[in-house]
Amino acid sequence: MSSRIESVCDPQGEWNETCSPGETKLTISLDKPINDLSWIKRSLLFAELSRIAYASKEPVEMIAYAAGLDSCELVEREGAEAYVLGNRHDCIIVCRGTEPHQWNDIHADANAWPVISDVGRVHSGFYSEVNELWPRLEQIIKENQRPIWFAGHSLGGAMAAVCAVKCKIAPIPSDPRAIFTYGAPRVGDKKYASFLKIKHYRWVNNNDVVPRVPPRWLGYHHMGQEIYLNRKGQISNLRSWLRVRDRFRGLLSSLRVWKLDYFSDHSMVEYIHHIRNLYDNEASGKIIKKPRHIPAQ
Repeated sequence: MSSRIESVCDPQGEWNETCSPGETKLTISLDKPINDLSWIKRSLLFAELSRIAYASKEPVEMIAYAAGLDSCELVEREGAEAYVLGNRHDCIIVCRGTEPHQWNDIHADANAWPVISDVGRVHSGFYSEVNELWPRLEQIIKENQRPIWFAGHSLGGAMAAVCAVKCKIAPIPSDPRAIFTYGAPRVGDKKYASFLKIKHYRWVNNNDVVPRVPPRWLGYHHMGQEIYLNRKGQISNLRSWLRVRDRFRGLLSSLRVWKLDYFSDHSMVEYIHHIRNLYDNEASGKIIKKPRHIPAQ
């Protein structure tokens, strides 16, 4: 497993700059359009990209180029950061999640009061983070005619969704193709959450606490289609008390090994582990259970 993405991160999901970036690579090689991949392969690709987005530019460039991406630009301002990656087939924007030492990230997470945008009310902190980056991002993609994909983990997932909305209403030739987020919080009100009519796969790992904020009583709704992973890491359509029971059992299992999975389930290590298992099952010919409204491929 040393060639895989976990070799450069510690168990908490933090990037380890002392590890050799040449020892790692993405699981998926991009020698064809992303649209030709199965949705599990896409989910794994964007999960791994969302994780390496926490690294500095040099290792990200090396990993991206090895995977078949021939461009890599880091856009950053006032602590807000995103990578723009691409090749002749596709353009990808991956937003970096919360970094504990970045005051701007902490402030964005905490600043939960909704503000008015062009398409509805949106979380003021997430909106502010994207507004820091958008002029530069728009300049980079203003003439892009390739399919454009958005991804991110945690705060990065929220930013990716806001970026996709901005891309949709901006005067640029390419429309967003899809959004893949992992452990992302709620972003805006019902009008904002329903604005984009594109595929948005919103992965939620069992007891991950971040997708439960900001609270609904502030008027927040989730964007996209939830892909819920149960306590065993399997895709599940559990609802109501069955979901509560599954989460409670997951919590008990974590306490037995002295963990609190409200936080450990938020780690990209966990998301990638579960999605890679699904990828391996698909590769071996096993039938992968899909959420009800994802069409068969």
